[in-house]
Amino acid sequence: MTGKFTFMNDVEFAPLDWGKVGALCNPSSTGAKNLTVLDGRLYPGKGHDFHKHANQEEVIIVISGKLEQWIDQEKRILGPGDSVFIPPNTVHASFNVGDGEPTEILAVFGPSVGDNGLEMIDVSGEAPWNGLRVS
Repeated sequence: MTGKFTFMNDVEFAPLDWGKVGALCNPSSTGAKNLTVLDGRLYPGKGHDFHKHANQEEVIIVISGKLEQWIDQEKRILGPGDSVFIPPNTVHASFNVGDGEPTEILAVFGPSVGDNGLEMIDVSGEAPWNGLRVS
């Protein structure tokens, strides 16, 4: 394979409780082995609760909106153009704290894991993560 074009109109977004996510690049859609790129839309007041990726690095880039981003127990507010690097096995979470519009992010993971390119371990019910944020 020499590469693959991905057009936004062809991206299938998976609906989630907190938003929707579409794969721009992952093993099953492009054959990528070393990176996965997701387009995420976080609904107003919602977010992707505390979790980690045991064997993957992640970079999150804010495209639009306002994002409350956690790395471990540290919180920052990010806006368009801001980004965050998350090392493997580091707990993190992302929440839309904007003005009522969806917050759009790009999430880049490496290396790819499995057909979907992503592994995730939910820790939102565990201390201290379950007490850090009151929504």
